[in-house]
Amino acid sequence: MNASVLPPALRTRLESGLDALALDRTLATPLLDYLALLLRWNRTYNLTAVRDPLEMVDKHLLDSLAMHPHVDAIAAAGGALADLGTGAGLPGIPLAIAKPGLRVTLVESNGKKARFMREAIRKLGLVDVRVAESRIEALDEPGAFDAITARALATLPLIVELGGHLLKPGGSLLAMKGVYPTDEVAALPAGWSVTGSYPLRVPGLDAERHLVVVRRDPR
Repeated sequence: MNASVLPPALRTRLESGLDALALDRTLATPLLDYLALLLRWNRTYNLTAVRDPLEMVDKHLLDSLAMHPHVDAIAAAGGALADLGTGAGLPGIPLAIAKPGLRVTLVESNGKKARFMREAIRKLGLVDVRVAESRIEALDEPGAFDAITARALATLPLIVELGGHLLKPGGSLLAMKGVYPTDEVAALPAGWSVTGSYPLRVPGLDAERHLVVVRRDPR
């Protein structure tokens, strides 16, 4: 299955969302190729609870891409991003499609999801993307990443506990959240603090979204 066999309404919806996010409409084709593959695998392997293709455009593709301006500097420098507990590759694969030069590691312990992502990487020709089939805390790549990100994974303190070792000095956790997580921010461990919080508008979704940036305090 590829983008050419999907209903035209999906492309229309996605292109409208890309316009709203100030992204090029040419990204629609590889994004829909990814979506088509996800839909096919999802019928057998239950990779995501969202089944409706139109919902997938909003809740998976556009929701993942809403944070794209915050990885521009990393991508321009050829930097590295680890997507923790990525599931079927969200937000890492859409971000990699939208930001050439961004080196993305998709961290996922579930074997079925890891196999799907390897197939998606191969089919889409994403040369700067790889899968690390591992628990987050067991990934032995300390200080390897300019940023880590997580979407609907865990609380901020737990993300830092599991994946903080992966960050370079000065690196950032880019956490995708719904409402601003006041209680989670207050519970961050000593030595970590929020350095920015940015409301995100996701086309097609009437729901609150924030990108919360967390860094280790300078010593």
